[in-house]
Amino acid sequence: MKGLEIKELKQVVIRFSGDSGDGMQLAGNIFSLVSATAGNSISTLQDYPADIRAPQGSLTGVSGYQVRIGDDEVLTPGDQCDVLVAMNAAALKTQIQYASPSATIILNIDSFREDDLRKAEFQTNNYLKELGINPDHVVACPITSMVKACLKGENVDPKTVLKCRNMFALGIVCWLFNRSRTKVVEYIAHKFKDKPQIAECNIRVLHAGYDYGHNTHASVPATYRIESIHKKPGRYMDITGNKAMAYGLIAAAEKAKMQLFLGSYPITPATDILIELSKHKSLGIVTMQCEDELAACSTAIGASFAGSLSVTSTSGPGICLKSEAMNLAVMDELPLVVIDVTRGGPSTGLPTKTEQSDLLQVLFGRNGDSPMPVIAPISPTDCFQSAYNACQMAVEHMTPVVVLSDAYIANGSGAWRLPNVNDLPEIHPHLVKPDTSEGYTPYLRDPETLVRYWATPGMEGYEHVIGGLEKDSDTGVISNKAENHHLMTKLRAEKVARIPVPDLKVLGDKDDADLLIVGFGGTFGHLYTAMEELRKKGKKVALAHFRYINPLPKNTSTVLKAYPKVVVAEQNAGQFAGYLRMKIDNFCPRQYNEVKGQPFMVDTLSKAFQQIKPKNPPRLTSPGITQ
Repeated sequence: MKGLEIKELKQVVIRFSGDSGDGMQLAGNIFSLVSATAGNSISTLQDYPADIRAPQGSLTGVSGYQVRIGDDEVLTPGDQCDVLVAMNAAALKTQIQYASPSATIILNIDSFREDDLRKAEFQTNNYLKELGINPDHVVACPITSMVKACLKGENVDPKTVLKCRNMFALGIVCWLFNRSRTKVVEYIAHKFKDKPQIAECNIRVLHAGYDYGHNTHASVPATYRIESIHKKPGRYMDITGNKAMAYGLIAAAEKAKMQLFLGSYPITPATDILIELSKHKSLGIVTMQCEDELAACSTAIGASFAGSLSVTSTSGPGICLKSEAMNLAVMDELPLVVIDVTRGGPSTGLPTKTEQSDLLQVLFGRNGDSPMPVIAPISPTDCFQSAYNACQMAVEHMTPVVVLSDAYIANGSGAWRLPNVNDLPEIHPHLVKPDTSEGYTPYLRDPETLVRYWATPGMEGYEHVIGGLEKDSDTGVISNKAENHHLMTKLRAEKVARIPVPDLKVLGDKDDADLLIVGFGGTFGHLYTAMEELRKKGKKVALAHFRYINPLPKNTSTVLKAYPKVVVAEQNAGQFAGYLRMKIDNFCPRQYNEVKGQPFMVDTLSKAFQQIKPKNPPRLTSPGITQ
């Protein structure tokens, strides 16, 4: 049989979909890992239901995993996929909306029987026509039958056989994109090292899927290859935002020479941080799964008082419950890192979907004036640096710090270059000096930064008491004096305001843009890509994206007032835009808001931004130049 042509691609988007029990997340994760280690840039999206186990074959039980791989920097998982793997009828019906009109669709034809079509609520047996799919784009493969034939004679139960189907689909995709199976085999062998027969079955099925594509050519005109070259040499791995967050915490503890403590309560989509850190007891890390969110935060505060680098992780509902304890950390001026992986709300909301609607909650959702720094990572790989920076800020400025992540970047992944710990910034906890015990009081402060000095239990001469009641600025004893409370409130706020953060950078046509796009956190990749799409069309567009929300960069007002049109794009009803209006005099930006539980679509953003009209009179046309 004549070999197929191999075409070079700059990038491609692949979406795996099926029942929650079909292992689509695992198949997608393995393909992402192989692509990242091969040298590709990647961006992923995990899209799975909140149901613990929806009825098999139902529309509500479909789980999807989308990965975009490229030979250059990839910042989003893509609006539409070029290859869709659908393991059953429900997956095809719900996921076809994410496929481009020319996409190759790989179907497990064994799961398109009449009963399967009925569960998926098809009106006819001609499901391709019903969905408007060109049959020439479809690879109809009897995956279930072939997996059963492949494992015939193996002493494994029928359920185990069916669980291997995801590896057959992965094998086809590896063939289609000329991916080496070696890394896949290594991953499977490691994952099932305690179950060698299960590992062998999955490996055998993987090869069967690859051979099926190779021997039949799977009804496709060509196979594809994406060149694999990282611009910056080094060791790379595919890493999710939550795992990167955990690694950033570990690195900060090592750099600060402190013991890392995590007090947490399991909650989607933040639980993986607790799971990951619990694996590293050999590094002296202590993790505690507590009975509730308030206890989780309180244990972390206790550990901080005792001298640990303390962290608590949660999502929006947990922030509500932690708020009382978070305020205790504000009042006591103890270092604490609070990780909020935002999900769809309010209440239980959309537990497995993404959103940015916790912003005002982490800024102001506590009683009294209780300022707290907020850092928002912009990508899965940036979660490492954001966690590291938050730890540094917390222990050097004696304050709780919020890391405002979201479900998209927490569950998504990217190709991460492993850093050299020696290259990371130094971390210097603001500890009392050994020879200054005479005259020490708990709120003795550095005159420049206003940061109080940290004394931990057991340090002779530094015995003190702190707590939730207001204390005297000079003596540290309980005080109800009006002037003292006014002073302490101002000191706590000013201390946070003096924390140095990098200036806001403008990307794109920074000197002459007609439109400035503004965003924060995990929307960076989509906003940047939308900006670049507009620039390719000849539009003058720039992007100012925020990692530091409180305190804001000092040049924020200058930058945002320097352009004739400004639009703030966020995945909530306008919280960041409102916050900026509160902080910047005479600033009235346009707003682009979506609260859909899904990442932005680049094409939708581009079209919306092109429709923005200038206001009269126009503002400054470029930094420092008046029109």
